[in-house]
Amino acid sequence: MATSRSDREAVASLRKDGSLSRPFERVLIANRGEIAIRLIRACREMGMGVVGVYSDADAGAAHVRRADRAIRIGPASPSESYLRIDSIVQAALDSGAQAVHPGYGFLAERAAFARAVTDAGLAFVGPSPGTIDAIGDKLHARRLARDVDVPVVPGTLEPAMFDRPDDLERTMAEAQAIGFPLLVKAGAGGGGRGMRRVETVEELPAALLSGSFEAASAFGDGSVYLEREVRPARHIEVQLLGDASGAVVAIGERDCSLQRRHQKLVEEAPAPGLTSDDRRRLHVLATRVAAAAGLVNAATAEFLRAPDGSFFFLEVNTRLQVEHGVSELVSGLDIVHEQFRLAAGWPLSDAALAAASRAAAPSSHAIEVRLAAEDPGRDFAPTPGRVTRWTMPAGPGVRVDTAIEAGERIPAEYDNLIAKIMVHAGDRGTAIDRLRRALDETEIGGIQTTLPFHRFVARDASFLAADLSTGWVVEHWDGPAERTRAMRLAQVAAGLAASQARARPHDFPYHPEGLVIPRDVPGPPEERVTPGRRTRTRRASWLDTGLDEGVDRWPG
Repeated sequence: MATSRSDREAVASLRKDGSLSRPFERVLIANRGEIAIRLIRACREMGMGVVGVYSDADAGAAHVRRADRAIRIGPASPSESYLRIDSIVQAALDSGAQAVHPGYGFLAERAAFARAVTDAGLAFVGPSPGTIDAIGDKLHARRLARDVDVPVVPGTLEPAMFDRPDDLERTMAEAQAIGFPLLVKAGAGGGGRGMRRVETVEELPAALLSGSFEAASAFGDGSVYLEREVRPARHIEVQLLGDASGAVVAIGERDCSLQRRHQKLVEEAPAPGLTSDDRRRLHVLATRVAAAAGLVNAATAEFLRAPDGSFFFLEVNTRLQVEHGVSELVSGLDIVHEQFRLAAGWPLSDAALAAASRAAAPSSHAIEVRLAAEDPGRDFAPTPGRVTRWTMPAGPGVRVDTAIEAGERIPAEYDNLIAKIMVHAGDRGTAIDRLRRALDETEIGGIQTTLPFHRFVARDASFLAADLSTGWVVEHWDGPAERTRAMRLAQVAAGLAASQARARPHDFPYHPEGLVIPRDVPGPPEERVTPGRRTRTRRASWLDTGLDEGVDRWPG
C-alpha cells in the first residue's frame, strides 16, 4: 500500500513547525562499538541529542566520548550490562531520552526489550514487538511465508521433537523425507548458533541434542527444526522499509555468500549476476512476507538462491543489518535517518520511495569487508589485544565505519568486528579495483586481523568472476598455507634488502632502541658508533624492510 503524496506533504509541512523539525529531541543508543558511532553520527546530522551507555570495559571507548551523556550500566560481561533490559530502559528514562535505538546484536531482536521500551512510553527505533514476535521466530516466519505463497527451503514448520522415543522416531522419519544432507537449525536465533550439519540419519539424534543445548544457551530457547541443505547456494538478502500506513518497499538486495561458520565476511550490493526481472521477483517475495507481518521500520529478508535460479525464503532479521552501508552507497538513501523518521510515525520519505523505484536497475556497485580481530590462519580464532598501529584507507569511493583508534584495547568480552571497509564505484570491476587499493592502504599492528584474508579475496579469480556460494571460503581459503606463504615472502623481501644493504652499508639507519640483530638471520652485522659519549646500535635497512613486509600479516 503506497502512502499518498498528500499525506507526505502534510507531514512535511508539520516538520516546519519547531515541534516536528526533528524526529526526537534525544535518543539513547543501546549499543557499543562501530554501530554506536554510526548511530551517533546520524543523530548529530538530524539535530538530536545523544545518550550513550557503557560497561566497565568500555569506560573510555569512542562512543562514550562522543555522546552528549553516557551512563554506566554494569560490568564488562554482556549479561550484566548490554543485555540488561531494566538497566537500559532506566538509563533512557533518567536521561530524558524519547527513543531508544538498539543497533544490531545484543537486544536488537528481542521482543521483550522492544516491549519494555514502548511500555515505558518511549519509541523503539525498529519493528514493533508484535512484528519481532511474528517474524523473529524462524518457524513462525516460515509458516507466514508459506501462507503468502513465498517458497521456503524444504524442511519442518514445527519444532523437531526428540525427548521421547516415539517423538525421535517421527523426527527421523521427517528427516528421511526431507533428504540428506540437512541442517538442524535453532528456531529462536541465527548466526550459526545451534546449527548442525547432518549427513546420515544415524547422526541426527546427537545433532538434535547438541544443537538444542547450544540454542538454549545462546537464545534461552532450545527449539530446533530441520531444513534441507541447498548446495551450492548463494545467500542473498533484501533491505526492507515499512511505515505505519502499511507501505512496505524494497531498497535493493545484497549478496552475503562469503561466510565462515554462517558468519558473513564480505557483502556486496547489488547481488552480481541477477537480471532486473530476477531482482523484481525477489523484491516482491520479500515485501510480501514483510507486509504480512505488518513491518514498520527497517528489516531484512534473507533468501537462498539455488543453482537453477530459484529463491527460497530463509528468515527475516528485524533490525538494522551490519552490512546496511552497501545498500546506502548504491541507493543513495540514509537508512538510519529513515529509521528515526519511521519510529516517529512519519511515512516513508520521497527519497525512500525513489530509491525503491530504482532498486531493480541499480547503476553502481558497493562492496564491504568486515575487519575482525581474528586469525584467518587459525580458523578465524579470536585475537583480542591492544592495537598499536591503526591506519584506515581513504580517497574516492571509500567509507570506513569503525570506533577503533591506535592504542585501544579490543576486549575479549564482545564481538570481534573492529571495522567495516566499504568501497563504491560505477561497476563491480571498478569497485573490486578500489577495494584492492583500499586494503593495501590499511595498516593494523599489535593484533592479528582478517586483513590478509580480505586481500586474498580481492585478488582471487573466482571472486572476480562472481563465482560465489556459501561454501566459497571452505573451497578457496587455506589459512595455514597462506600464512606460510606470507612469511616466506617477507623473508625474501628481507633477503633482497640485505643484498642492497651490503652494497650500500652507509644506508643503515640509527635505531634509538639499540636493537640487536638476531644471529640466525642473514644480513650485515650490527655496527656500533659513538657520537660523543653515547653508544647506539644501528639496525640495517634489510631488517626494517623485512619487518615492514610482515605488517598486517601473521606476526610470530
